[in-house]
Order: sequence, then structure tokens, then C-alpha cells
Amino acid sequence: MIKLYLTPNTRAGRVAWLLEELEIEYDLEILPFTKEGLKSPEHRSRHALGRVPVIEDGDVSIFESGAIIQYVLDRYDSKGLKPDVQSKEYPYYLQWFHYCEGMVMPPMNQIVVQTILLPEERRDEVVLKQAMNLLSKSLSPVNNYLEGKDYLIGDFSAADCMLGHSCFMANKFGTVSDDMTNIKRYVSNIESREAFKKAIQLGQ
Repeated sequence: MIKLYLTPNTRAGRVAWLLEELEIEYDLEILPFTKEGLKSPEHRSRHALGRVPVIEDGDVSIFESGAIIQYVLDRYDSKGLKPDVQSKEYPYYLQWFHYCEGMVMPPMNQIVVQTILLPEERRDEVVLKQAMNLLSKSLSPVNNYLEGKDYLIGDFSAADCMLGHSCFMANKFGTVSDDMTNIKRYVSNIESREAFKKAIQLGQ
């Protein structure tokens, strides 16, 4: 059975969401967002930087949310959440799956650092403003692409677990502007999914 190490409000939520969508039974260990929780020698033996998500599946122990999602899909996808490589949707599935970490999450990370992780006296308003502007620019193509679509490639797919989760978090932080109506609608679609509801509440 897969074991997932998760800290709430992190990328680990993507993995939990996928497992819930696939109705895969899994063991869950909640690690608090503290030095003791994530930087312990035990957890560093799983991830040298003391981060999540990590999964264990038999003799396999891997980290990085995108890699984990691809691994789970290749081994356990029974619902077609990764389109066939010959399908017309497949190139766009790949594009948006990787757009998440390539374009959306770097400024999101900086926003989290400047608004949550750093003490107030060390925060930099200039850096925060730059990150907010870059995030808005990064989300704009997503908003345009979602015109007339419920999900990224039409039907729900694992690309939504990656980029959709980031859109949800960006909206939660108040960084999706009101004029990005397609993303707002997309996030609402995501929030209505039972598997997402269950996954996002883990450890809360």
C-alpha cells in the first residue's frame, strides 16, 4: 500500500487529490510544518531537504509531486487521467502539467516567503510586488486557454491535479484578479469535486 507523507497547504495536496480521484487506498502520515516535523533525521532520510510530498510504495521511496503523480498514473491509473500519447489532447496535457512548476509556482513560492515565512522585518515589498506581477502574467495564458472549458484538456485529468491545485492556492492567497473569470470558474469546478474536498482537508 502507498504511504503518503503530507503537510497541509503544500504540494502534497496534489498527490492526495490524485489518490482520492483514483480511489486508491493509502496510508497517510501528517507532518507538521515545523522544524521538528519536517527536518527530523527520520524525515531527512526520505527527503534530504526535509520537504513533502514523499511516497513509499513497497521498496520505492520518491519525492517531487510531479514525479510522484506520473509514477502513480503509470502504475495505478484505472480512470484514464493521463490521455493516450496518440490522442490530440496529450501534447496539451503535457504542456499544462509542466507549466505549473515552470511558470506559476516560482512567483507563488516568493509570495509565500514574503507574506508567511519571513518575519515582518525581513520582508521586501519590492520583491513581493514583482512576484505578484509575474504570477499575474503567468496565470493570464491559463485564463485565456480555459475559455469554454471546464478543465484544462476538456475532461478532468492529472494536469488539473498539478496546475489546478496551484490555481486554487493562488486564488486562496487572493492573487487571482477578478477579471480572470475563467480561472475563478475553474477553481470553483475543482472545489466541487468530492476527491478534492477530502484531500484538501487532510491534516486541517
